[in-house]
Amino acid sequence: MQAFELHGKVAVVTGATGLLGREHCMALAEAGAKVVVTDLEQAACQRLAESLTERHRVAALGVAADITDPNSVEALGEGALRAFGQLDILVNNAAIDDKFSSDALEESRFEHYSVERFRRMLEVNVVGTFLCAQRLGRRMAARRSGSIINIASTYGLVGPQQDLYRRADGTQSFFKSPGYPTSKGAVLQFTRYLAAYWGKLGVRVNALSPGGVAQDPDPVFMSNYAQRTPLGRMAEPSDYRGALLFLASDASTYMTGANLVVDGGWTAW
Repeated sequence: MQAFELHGKVAVVTGATGLLGREHCMALAEAGAKVVVTDLEQAACQRLAESLTERHRVAALGVAADITDPNSVEALGEGALRAFGQLDILVNNAAIDDKFSSDALEESRFEHYSVERFRRMLEVNVVGTFLCAQRLGRRMAARRSGSIINIASTYGLVGPQQDLYRRADGTQSFFKSPGYPTSKGAVLQFTRYLAAYWGKLGVRVNALSPGGVAQDPDPVFMSNYAQRTPLGRMAEPSDYRGALLFLASDASTYMTGANLVVDGGWTAW
């Protein structure tokens, strides 16, 4: 079990104050890593960092950053190095999904989906992942050691089932739009590219593709999703801790360019 330990390692988690980001931070801290908590709001980052230190007795640092801004990402890396002296693990978790107005059905139709929405999705989910990997990962490459984990999605592997988003009366509430699946598909290919590029320098780059998490207040949606999943349920936020720790640690030392799918079997049929 020593291969799963992260004592002496420093991890950066983007999108850290979100639902899964918090779980990623806790998994890393529990394994002994020092964690740099990164999201848009400094106060929220600081609160989570203090919570990690209190609960898990590890050093943690809260640093606000805009992952679409090269200067902000560069400052994030410099701040992490000043605090802890090294970077060993990067979890590219930050991403956005669509939020529609009351006219969600029409706004989400592919025929009406705005190019501004599409560009914004790519800017955060793809360009942000690129920038963090470039500006933080090159420091790992210089040390010839590191693990980068890009959080992708099952929707980077398969197309959305639009009937999941139907109401109990059979009407469509909205359509899963093209921005998120397209961006997550790009993240998977970027993972393969970077794994091949930095492999000889000792930096491993893998993706983690989670399935849907049980956070939606709509019981119809949750039931529809569970019925289409071999394990018969949506994920709990904590269900991804083990997979993340595996990819971050020496337990996966001969693994790079891979996509670890943890989806309750969603993509198995």
